Amino acid sequence: MRARYGVPLGITAGIGATAAAGLVYAAGIEVRSFRLRRVTVPVLPEGMRPLRVLQVSDIHMVSGQNKKRRWLQSLAGLRPDFVINTGDNLSDTEGIPEALDALGPLMEFPGAYVFGSNDYYGPKLRNPAKYLMEKMQGRYGLNGNAPAVHAIHNPWEELRDGFDAAGWLNLTNTRGTLKIEGYEIGLTGLDDPHIKRDRYARVAGGPEATADFSMGIVHAPYLRSLDAFTADGYPLILAGHTHGGQLCVPFYGALVTNCDLDTERVKGLSKHESQGLTSYMHVSAGCGTNRYTPVRFACPPEASLLTLVPGPSKPARG
Repeated sequence: MRARYGVPLGITAGIGATAAAGLVYAAGIEVRSFRLRRVTVPVLPEGMRPLRVLQVSDIHMVSGQNKKRRWLQSLAGLRPDFVINTGDNLSDTEGIPEALDALGPLMEFPGAYVFGSNDYYGPKLRNPAKYLMEKMQGRYGLNGNAPAVHAIHNPWEELRDGFDAAGWLNLTNTRGTLKIEGYEIGLTGLDDPHIKRDRYARVAGGPEATADFSMGIVHAPYLRSLDAFTADGYPLILAGHTHGGQLCVPFYGALVTNCDLDTERVKGLSKHESQGLTSYMHVSAGCGTNRYTPVRFACPPEASLLTLVPGPSKPARG
């Protein structure tokens, strides 16, 4: 068989067929293969009963995504103690009613939320290959992107009003508390560092002294936010944004994180150190994608059920 550019045509055809099969799998199968990540985190003070926290993130709802909507609704069957939504609920200006419908059963539980950039702004069509190369070269995302200027503005106020009406706490650069069966859970949140809306100075000072347990909440896990939460003594930080890398290499992992977090901590439970203190951090890989890049590979969509159990009462030093 004749070669093209020095490569036998049979090999070229095989590579093309493999790539096509991978694209079909990534766009047609894995992106809809929703999973639940279960994690145990030893962070509660001694004597507290375990707490079950459901984290949902990066839903990126597009009108018509019925399987995703039904799966999110089904998570209410887990009966969590409370729910944390770490942002990027939208990828469609028309998606708010379906996002609220998908989360409706979960809003029967106590909860809190922060927003991500895609809650505020609609996505843009970009060449995925160019985007990937930019991220791998570190050309964008190290300190966050400037606030969007010529972007489509989502009607995010409707999303906020729906969450607020259900009693979920809005943690946009502020603090709040949840009462969970006699316990007071302190929550400190930031607006999205990815578009430089975070204002840690407004919430600095560490956990509330009256809270039985406290955690930090942020959409994008930029190091400046993780450092601040950890240095202030928060034993646990929850974040999303990374999509777990979204397009990963089997047996290797993520190539990018879309922020300045290292790829080894792109999803799941890890630790973060700052100023001699150590916090646990959980990054959700999320359950959606930008509407213009509706693919996942070696990184299925997920929600996370975190079981918090007694452990060190304060972040460990060293």
